[in-house]
Amino acid sequence: MDSIHKNYLFVHFRETTSPEGEQVYFAVSRDGFHWEALNDGRPILWAYYGDFGVRDMTIFRDPKTGICHIFATDLSLSYGMRGKYNHSWDNIREHGSKALAHWQSEDLVNWGEEELIQIADERFGCVWAPDVIYDRETDEYVLHWSSPYCGKPHMGIYCSRTKDFRHFSAPELLYEMEEGPIIDSAMYEEDGRYYLFIKGEENPRRIMLLEAEHVHGPFHRIHRFDESMLQIEEGKYEAPTAVRLEDGRWCLFLDYYGVAGAGQGYVPFLAPSLKSGEFVRSDAEFCFPYGFKHGTILQISEEEYMRMKAHDWEQVPDGRWKAV
Repeated sequence: MDSIHKNYLFVHFRETTSPEGEQVYFAVSRDGFHWEALNDGRPILWAYYGDFGVRDMTIFRDPKTGICHIFATDLSLSYGMRGKYNHSWDNIREHGSKALAHWQSEDLVNWGEEELIQIADERFGCVWAPDVIYDRETDEYVLHWSSPYCGKPHMGIYCSRTKDFRHFSAPELLYEMEEGPIIDSAMYEEDGRYYLFIKGEENPRRIMLLEAEHVHGPFHRIHRFDESMLQIEEGKYEAPTAVRLEDGRWCLFLDYYGVAGAGQGYVPFLAPSLKSGEFVRSDAEFCFPYGFKHGTILQISEEEYMRMKAHDWEQVPDGRWKAV
């Protein structure tokens, strides 16, 4: 796909006060800068199990089979915050879902039924913000996420390995910080090295970028990235996700949650490479139809782009009746 023009699919959710926002949304772009919502900005996939809502989704294409997988946090604040979580984020962290929502598709328009993958056990609290990367050294896919763990003082990044997206290894610690909890991991490969974005919840309350020779680390902080992030307010951004554009630059999107309502959503930053760590905020170059929330981007072909644009998304079932 690198030899032809790149198109892009952004899979995300929307921060609304209704359950409709906590579902799976699609948007497409021909250049990575100008985005257009599919299905007139309505959900593409609905969560029918668990919390009846999903957040923090990632999309990954298996390079061997071509099958695309979506994983998402099984969590609905619209329902659960008022009910079983009793308006408490501490309850969510301790008692939130230990499963991940999962969908798969061969063509990006026809998706299988949602399933819940039980990825953690009683030693873990919530399982948040999944992401996937292929490990060339072991020929495995590494699914990583954020969790609190029994006996650990802070939330960390954990991972599980799979070869088929059906069988997963026991969770292992991928990365933690002594200084405080971390969440929202996103990992990318560039020139044979691996780059891990994380969000610090304390000390600092900022996005960080780490580098390693192997998927499993050890990871080292890129301080040039820390310097570039001084341009934005601390404690207002989360959910880093990045994509390599056709001209070779990297675009990092950070989810701004510093205000209530429609002001939330992704903010773009551009850099010549991940290695450089030098990301510059570039709002004026990008256009979004509304505020995209915590998701990821998949490079798609021209054929896939045209198929998604032509598809009759009106046939998507409306799942609002499920969670009553």
